[in-house]
Amino acid sequence: MQIRTEFPYETTHEDLYIPLSDGTQLYARIWRPVTDEPVPALLEYLPYRLSDWTAPRDRQRHPWYAGHGYASVRVDVRGHGNSEGMPGDEYDATELADGVAVVHWLAQQEWCSGRVGMFGISWGGFNSLQIAALAPEPLKAIVTVCSADDRYDNDVHYMGGSVLAVDMHAWAATMLAFVSRPPDPADVGDDWKDMWLKRLETVDPFIHTWLAHQTRDDYWKHGSVCEDYGAIKASVLAVGGWHDPYRDTVLRLVEHLDPAKVRGLIGPWSHQYPDRGLPPGPAIGFLQETLRWWDQHLKNKDTGVMNEPLLRSWISGSHRPATVYETLPGRWVGDAQWPSENVVPVAYALQGGPQIVRSPQQTGLDAGRFFPFGNDADLPPDQRDEDAKSVCFEFPVAAAPIEILGRPRVKLRILMDVPRGQAIARLCDVAPDGASTLVTRGVLNLSARHGRDRSEDWPVGETEDVTFELNGVGHTFPPGHRIRLAVSSSYWPWIWPQAGSAGFTLDADGSLVELPVRRHTEDPAITFGEPEQSEPLGVVFPVTLDEQRPERVVVRDVAKGEWRLDVDPRYGGTRVYPDGLEFTEEAVETYTIREDDPLSAGARSDWRIRLHRPEMSWDVRIESRSETSADEDDFITSNEVVCKDGDEIVFHRTWEKRIPRTAG
Repeated sequence: MQIRTEFPYETTHEDLYIPLSDGTQLYARIWRPVTDEPVPALLEYLPYRLSDWTAPRDRQRHPWYAGHGYASVRVDVRGHGNSEGMPGDEYDATELADGVAVVHWLAQQEWCSGRVGMFGISWGGFNSLQIAALAPEPLKAIVTVCSADDRYDNDVHYMGGSVLAVDMHAWAATMLAFVSRPPDPADVGDDWKDMWLKRLETVDPFIHTWLAHQTRDDYWKHGSVCEDYGAIKASVLAVGGWHDPYRDTVLRLVEHLDPAKVRGLIGPWSHQYPDRGLPPGPAIGFLQETLRWWDQHLKNKDTGVMNEPLLRSWISGSHRPATVYETLPGRWVGDAQWPSENVVPVAYALQGGPQIVRSPQQTGLDAGRFFPFGNDADLPPDQRDEDAKSVCFEFPVAAAPIEILGRPRVKLRILMDVPRGQAIARLCDVAPDGASTLVTRGVLNLSARHGRDRSEDWPVGETEDVTFELNGVGHTFPPGHRIRLAVSSSYWPWIWPQAGSAGFTLDADGSLVELPVRRHTEDPAITFGEPEQSEPLGVVFPVTLDEQRPERVVVRDVAKGEWRLDVDPRYGGTRVYPDGLEFTEEAVETYTIREDDPLSAGARSDWRIRLHRPEMSWDVRIESRSETSADEDDFITSNEVVCKDGDEIVFHRTWEKRIPRTAG
C-alpha cells in the first residue's frame, strides 16, 4: 500500500448541511481541490455516520479524489448520523428522492462543473444504482461496488426464495442497533438529545417488513434496477468479488446495459473496496482505476478505460480449503461481451439412480460467513463434513484443467412426500487427498420453483424437474482433482428450514450439473497499479479481552442433539478518534438448532454500543437484543432497545411480533 501525501491539487474540506425542499438538512463533509476552476463532484451517500463509523474509510479515498481534481462528498442519509429528519426503510422512496436532490444541489454549486458521479460499496453501491435509474440529468457516471440489481434474490433477505436466516436476522439486528445511535453534540450542539429521542420514537425493526414480504412482490421490485435496466442513463462501472454475495449483479449489468456505457470488474475479493488490502487478495490500485472512469465520463478525457474488455475477471487457481487467504493464485482474463463467446455450457449427467437426500438440520454450519469482510474465520473450511451430510456426485478432471467462468446450473429430478422443502447445491474442488474446497453454491425453495413471485406447494408423492443457478465464480479445476456436486436438503444457518421438511428423493437419472466452461485464452496482459490511498485518519484501536474471543465457535450438545454457532462479526470493536471520541461496539450472534427438528431453529443478536466524549462529559450507551424463531405457522420475532444518557435510561422499548409463514 502506497500512502499518497502529495497530489496535483492542494485540498481543503468542510462540514456543512445540504438543504432539502421540505426543510430537512442532510449532514455532509466535502473535500475540494484548491482551484478557481469548477470541478465535477463525486457523491457517496450512506446511513453509516460519516463523523465516526465510516470516517477511517472515508479518509482513505475522499481526500485522494480531491487531490486529483474532484469535489468528493460524503453525505449521511436522512435520520442517520448528524442528518436531520426521521430514518426510514432501506432504499425507500424518500432516501432515493433525497439522493436525487443532493445530486442537483451539488451540480448547482459555483465550485462544481455541473457534472456529478456517485460511488459506494454495499448500501452506497445499491443507492448509486437506484438513483442512476431515476436519471437525474447531472449524474453522468457511477462506480457501484458489491451491490445488487435485485433486492429480493440478491440481497441479505432471501436466497432462491428461502429466508436468509444468517443475514435477514443479523442485518436487521445490526440496523436496529445502528439506527438507535444519537447525533454527535460536537457537531449538532445541544439539540442532539431532542433529535435522538424523536428518532427513537419512529424506530421499527426492519425484520417486521422484510418477513412480511416472503415472495418477490412490489415491495422488492422497488429499487431493483433489474426491473428496467434501460432506465439507467449514467455510465456504470460495476465491481464485485467472488467472495462477496452480490457478485452476480456484475454479470447481469454487463449483459443488460448498453456496452458503450458499462464495464465490469470481478476480483477474488470479499465485501470490501479492492484497494484496502484485506483478504483475499491480490489488492489492486482501485482508486487509480476509478479515476480513469471519472476522468473519462466527467472530464471528457480519453483515458482508454472504454477500450478495456467489457468484463475483466479473476479466475482463481485451485487452492486448499481455508477460512482466510492473504492472496489467491489465479489470473486476469478479459471478455469483450457477456455472455462470452469464450464460455460454453458443458453438461455433466449425474449417475446412480434414485437417492434419498435427508440432511441433518445442522448441515451448513461450515458454510462460512454470508458477508466475508476479510476476517480470519470468514470463508468456508474444508467441506468434507458438509459433504458427508449430502448426496455427492463426482467428475474426475483428466489431462487438461477445466476453467469455469459464470453461473453453474443444476437440473434436479425430485420426488417429495411433503408439500415444502429446499434443495441446496454446492460445487467443490476435491484434491487427491480428499480435501474439499467450496467453489460456489445455490439454493432453491421448492415452493418457488415456478417463480420467486409465487409460492406453490409441491404435489405430494409426485416427481418434477427443477432448475436453478449457483452463484457466479471464476475457478480452475486442475488435472487429478475431482469436481464434486453436493446436494443437501438443509443449510443452517444460511437458510431458514421449512416446517415439516423431510428431505426428498433425487433421481440422478435425468439430473445434471451444467458448468460454464471457459476455453483457455492467452489474454493480453490485464494489469493494475499498486494500491494507494491518502493519509489515514489516525484512529487508535485499543485491544480488550472481549475483542479476543473467537470469531466463530461451534458447540454441540451430544445428549440433546443440539448445535450452536456463536459469531463475533468483528465490525469495529473499540476505537479512539483524533478528536477524542471513544467509540465501542460489541456484537454476538448465536444460531441454534437440533439436528432432527427444523422448528427448533433460532437466531439471536446482542449489541452494545458506547459513544463517549470525555471532554464534554457526553456518555451514551445503546443495548439491543433481537431474536427470531418459528413454528409451523409463524415467524416469531422479539426485539428490545435500551438507550442511556449517562446512567439515565432515556428510551426502552420492546417489540413482539408473529408474522405468518406464507412462503419462507
